[in-house]
Amino acid sequence: MHTKTFVAAAVGLGLVTLSACGSSGGDTSAADSKTVTLVSHDSWKASKSVIADFEKSSGYKVKVLMDGDAGQAVNKAILTKDHPQGDVFFGVDNTLLSRALDNGLFQPYQPKGSELVLPQYRVDQAKHRVTPIDTGDICVNYDKKYFADHELAPPASLDDLAEPRYKNLLVTEDAAASSPGLGFLLGTAAKYGDTGWQAYWRKLKANGVKVVSGWEQAYDQEFSGSAGGRKAGGDRPLVVSYASSPPAEVIYAKPQPKTAPTGVVQGTCFRQVEYAGLLGNARNTKGGKAFLDFLLTKEFQDDMPLNMFVYPVREAAQVPPEFTRYGPQAKDPETMAPEKIAANRDQWVKSWTSLVVK
Repeated sequence: MHTKTFVAAAVGLGLVTLSACGSSGGDTSAADSKTVTLVSHDSWKASKSVIADFEKSSGYKVKVLMDGDAGQAVNKAILTKDHPQGDVFFGVDNTLLSRALDNGLFQPYQPKGSELVLPQYRVDQAKHRVTPIDTGDICVNYDKKYFADHELAPPASLDDLAEPRYKNLLVTEDAAASSPGLGFLLGTAAKYGDTGWQAYWRKLKANGVKVVSGWEQAYDQEFSGSAGGRKAGGDRPLVVSYASSPPAEVIYAKPQPKTAPTGVVQGTCFRQVEYAGLLGNARNTKGGKAFLDFLLTKEFQDDMPLNMFVYPVREAAQVPPEFTRYGPQAKDPETMAPEKIAANRDQWVKSWTSLVVK
């Protein structure tokens, strides 16, 4: 989906990030049938014990190739689709889904447990080329200390962000290069309509919105409320991030605070869904299918939130109490049908770049 977790702390919590470099290339060997290779973005993480359980029960070893931000990973997977790097791709979200499907990235497969996916997240039901795995909300986060110190109420909506009292306070990611940046753009298009979003962004630009390349720079360097931003001297108390970012700030802090240092502007959220699929021309289709089945098991779905800071999509999966306490899902997020995203995304990004960046 995006780089949004704190790697050093994740290692300390015993999480596993299996990675390798380069393409799988070469002839099929006996070893290939015993290994299932996952291609993903840099935010993939799973508990070591959970991966071990899959390996023991299935007989496959798991190899993970991480290829940068979600957009970068999807584009590379498309370019290498005739000779894919792996068997399963995880991390294409609803903002980029049509690009993957239109380019024939996946072959059909309906994993075991698909009937347990919450109905609102199901797509491509006729062909089953992708399976929903997780969901989350892209939202503006705010630095509680900044607003308390300045005796200023934090914004409550997208409209508020364009008000003079929040001038030069917001940092966002490049919609042309970043998954959360694109999600935020789509959220404004959903809110203000096909033409009204441009007028809104003119207001944001006039109000001093800052655009940086990606989430890590925005959150870890520019945002004054994050652990990284405080160390880096970040001076922007508003940032486009995720509803699950405040729980991460609590969980990874030592000692853990009783309350999160950051909050979520609920009126700015856009619902994101991530999918996985069996790559076309995968070497180990049997292993890939087994891994897709695994991604929908209760064990993986329960394990996922505190590793990748996303919500499960399986019915009755467990949501950690830290999520409901510090980063609950938005009650009424902006959404957009994949078909509408497909029809407008590229032109909207082009217009946004000309309007905001250039």
